[in-house]
Amino acid sequence: MSRFQGVLKTERKGARMRSPDERPGTFVHGVRWRQAQPRGGGGAGGVSLSARCEAQEGSVAPSCPERAAEWATFGDLVATSAVARASFDWMERAASCSATVLLEGETGTGKSRAALAIHRAGARASAPFLVVDCGALPANLLESELFGHEKGAFTGAIQRRVGAFEEADGGTIFLDEIGELPSELQPKLLRVLENREIRRLGSNTHQAVNVRVIAATHRDLRAEVQAGRFRADLFFRLAVVGIPIPSLRERTEDVPLIAERILAGLGATPAQVASLTTPDFLAQLQRAPWPGNVRELRNHLERCVVFQSALPPPVSGTGVQTPAPRSVDALLTYAESRRRALESFEHDYVEALLKLHGGKVSQAAAAADMDRVYLYRLLRRHGLKS
Repeated sequence: MSRFQGVLKTERKGARMRSPDERPGTFVHGVRWRQAQPRGGGGAGGVSLSARCEAQEGSVAPSCPERAAEWATFGDLVATSAVARASFDWMERAASCSATVLLEGETGTGKSRAALAIHRAGARASAPFLVVDCGALPANLLESELFGHEKGAFTGAIQRRVGAFEEADGGTIFLDEIGELPSELQPKLLRVLENREIRRLGSNTHQAVNVRVIAATHRDLRAEVQAGRFRADLFFRLAVVGIPIPSLRERTEDVPLIAERILAGLGATPAQVASLTTPDFLAQLQRAPWPGNVRELRNHLERCVVFQSALPPPVSGTGVQTPAPRSVDALLTYAESRRRALESFEHDYVEALLKLHGGKVSQAAAAADMDRVYLYRLLRRHGLKS
């Protein structure tokens, strides 16, 4: 069948199949479907499917004794919520092997910390851990950053350069924001994942590399594949072990514990910790939306420490009043509606960010904890800067 025909997810009463859009040829019991409970057989793309739900005896006990306590840790990450502890369990199991891992979650949820924790908990802990931000560099520079180049490979290549894959040999390479990888580099990365060998720019020979790949993205790569912006074969190679990282809104019970850890890391005095961990203030933090997730929470607590006051949480990620809710066109598919909403958010956010900092891109990027090159890319994408 072509691309994604649907998703099967377990529920309390069994399972439910969801189709990303009303594709001709996607039927359950002869009826074109968007979602249905599978009972018996169905068909998608000319292929017959059947699903059966069976009860599972018992449950998998956490391999770490800490998980039975009131709160759990994995590397620098802490949690009390069930959804976050489940992610920790997946990370711990992923750390015990060398399979490729895909971390999926919103911006600021701690994907980079999760990747580092997986690396440090595995057999490659003493080997290099290299980070490459796939959204921070243009395609030609990113290719050299990943695979290296020979002297004279292009204008300005005055000496040979070792790429990140070669430099991380024996260790782990973390490909952050893999959803931003330019389309022309996607087949080249796919070959590396399949053959575990690289070729420097300007070279005719391939070189074997022994690296563990961890990738992360804030995008829905399934929707990106469906829209033709990301290769399906590369997605499947990356998502050998897919681990969702929950947003702070999904784990509000973790806010007090995370706040305590953040304050300890900021070097807050006992008096400051006491004033910033009162039940009333923590309740305010738990009610806040935190679109920037843990990163935004940390920035807010740092401001509180600087001003030595329990400042009220911002009502939005930019510190301005929350905009009126946007209208939703239910006639669109979920993937298309989500794509348009994300593009609209990106446009509004970078426009407000640039205005807030008087048009100074470097200052705006630093305040948003964003790479300057990536901010330039967003500005050009939305026609806000030539």
